[in-house]
Amino acid sequence: MKKDIRAYTYEQLQRELEILGEKKFRAKQVYEWLHIRFAGSFEEMTNLSKALREKLDAEYMILPVSMLERQESALDGTNKFLFQLYDGNVVESVLMRYKHGNSVCISSQVGCRMGCRFCASTIGGLARNLSASEMLGQIYQIQKMIGERISNVVVMGTGEPLDNYENFLRFIRLLTDDHGLHIGQRNVTVSTCGIVPRMLELAEENLQITLALSLHGANQEKRRSLMPVADQYELDEVLHACDEYFRKTGRRVTFEYSLVSGVNDTDEDAQELIKILRPRNCHLNLIPVNPIKERSFDRPSRKNALNFKNKLEKRGINVTIRREMGADIDGACGQLRRTFVQTNKE
Repeated sequence: MKKDIRAYTYEQLQRELEILGEKKFRAKQVYEWLHIRFAGSFEEMTNLSKALREKLDAEYMILPVSMLERQESALDGTNKFLFQLYDGNVVESVLMRYKHGNSVCISSQVGCRMGCRFCASTIGGLARNLSASEMLGQIYQIQKMIGERISNVVVMGTGEPLDNYENFLRFIRLLTDDHGLHIGQRNVTVSTCGIVPRMLELAEENLQITLALSLHGANQEKRRSLMPVADQYELDEVLHACDEYFRKTGRRVTFEYSLVSGVNDTDEDAQELIKILRPRNCHLNLIPVNPIKERSFDRPSRKNALNFKNKLEKRGINVTIRREMGADIDGACGQLRRTFVQTNKE
């Protein structure tokens, strides 16, 4: 394969252009075409000479992220996109419109190997990691299609971002770089099921992104029954990593908790949550579990979910019930999946 030019930082691109015998300012032009104008080919870069475009095309490629399908929710206007990658694999992304701006939820892997029991994304396992360029491509394509700025990004689609750590980190640097789209780091959230060593590394990266931990159980046994990753990391270890992230960055951690009827929504569960979260400066997102056909998990009634929330609030926990977006198009939390794989790969 040719080199993936959209994955280069601004400084790296300057060096690449110098190797090609070009002046440094050409890097600024190319970078803007890639990260501001979202060019899909070198031929589009009309302020570059034909000779330079041919040189770039000979050495580099812009990894395609091509839309195969777009669905719109009749409930709330949420859009779900099916994107095809260069090798025929596909990923899904979601656009959510809020009063405060447009938010995009992107995938970081094709499939997922974490095996969380209630999540569609892990069915079929992991095919491969996405490059930083392919993660960016999802956002760029959506912004290009809607003609409106994306102001918030959540890396909560298919995949475990910290299982694709180096590419994820490069993606964050490129997304927030002031030469490109320049989305503020505080407007980026990454979700993890709790890969402790990577969480501790992320705390040292001098970033201001929000870390969201998929908790889903307030004790080790309950968590292990829902999340195989808990076989590898004890809950105390995971909570310590969250504390370190807050200590190093000053950024409050969000805890994600999928409410499963009769599994983790009892009064005992609420009391255990209060015990572990009350000493921490954090936010808790309750997510009534979204149905997937391969699992028999049921969501609690609206009344029971509110009762659970009220028990936590009365004890000083900062808690919300996440607004469900795109459930009628399988675009809600835990519903993204590998719905299509091209069989005739070139």
